Amino acid sequence: MVLQKGKANCITDVKEVKVGHVTLYEKLTEKDTICTGVTAILPHSGNLYKEKVRAACEVINGFGKSAGLVEIEELGLIESPIMLTNTMSVGPVMQGALTYMLEQNEDIGNSSPSINIVVGECNDGFLNSMRMQSVKPNDAVQAIENACQEPTQEGAVGAGKGMICYGYKGGIGTASREVIVETKAYTIGCLVLSNFGKREEALFANWEKAPIKTPEGSIMMIIATDAPFYDRQLRRLAKRCAAGLARTGSHMDHGSGDIAIAFSTANKYKHNTGEPTEKVTFFRDDHKSMNQFFLAVTEATEEAIINSLKQAETTIGKGGFTVEKAPL
Repeated sequence: MVLQKGKANCITDVKEVKVGHVTLYEKLTEKDTICTGVTAILPHSGNLYKEKVRAACEVINGFGKSAGLVEIEELGLIESPIMLTNTMSVGPVMQGALTYMLEQNEDIGNSSPSINIVVGECNDGFLNSMRMQSVKPNDAVQAIENACQEPTQEGAVGAGKGMICYGYKGGIGTASREVIVETKAYTIGCLVLSNFGKREEALFANWEKAPIKTPEGSIMMIIATDAPFYDRQLRRLAKRCAAGLARTGSHMDHGSGDIAIAFSTANKYKHNTGEPTEKVTFFRDDHKSMNQFFLAVTEATEEAIINSLKQAETTIGKGGFTVEKAPL
């Protein structure tokens, strides 16, 4: 570690950012267990549709079923909570988040044409009876309403309840770093949904091959910052998530969905101002501080992945399969 950690070493160290979870865990039969959930990341506490945030995404490996990335790529904005869940629950989570946003904004679908809901996913089908589609739209609404600025829970919570990382129990992990530019401190926060890797590949531990064969997985990496960047620069930050991911031992397998989303709480974009032009302040790309921000993303991503393992707990899922807590 080179840079100073944030106050709580959490994505919510970035002022205004909130995180909420809904965890679903219930053994139904000897065969079937619900072991999944929803996580919501809110870029700020206000109306996200009326005050959008600058954003970008980077698809490092595209074996994934996420929603909303195309419009982020095109417009460089996020106007909804960022939702995380399992692969087969993207639809109901999108529906729930849409319902929540429609209730906040009567103009959507009337005077304003549409809204872009963002949902990321990983496959928790080893522990979770995913075909049962247990996540409902109201679970997404509840995750949004549960969101707060307190340090978030990590490990086997929310969308991370059924996830596996390096053959051990993974899930939600977070970390943060501070970057000092002249006399002002800026924060980079990272939250991951970890669900990838084989034990023998981990670079931060000396683990032997797991006795169980877990499926190829994925990871969602969410970067938040209060530094004034615009969308092209935020994509540069999102790309550096790959460096933090690789530091842990991942080589981004063929069947892995490795996706990063980055947003800034600075320079919010007000909805339909009617003004033809806009002025914003942002860091110069050639300023030496950019390398520190890249390092901050790399360090925070790496530690968030490891924290997702440290904070998880041994979990019994469908068919009695057990995934152990990592010996960290």
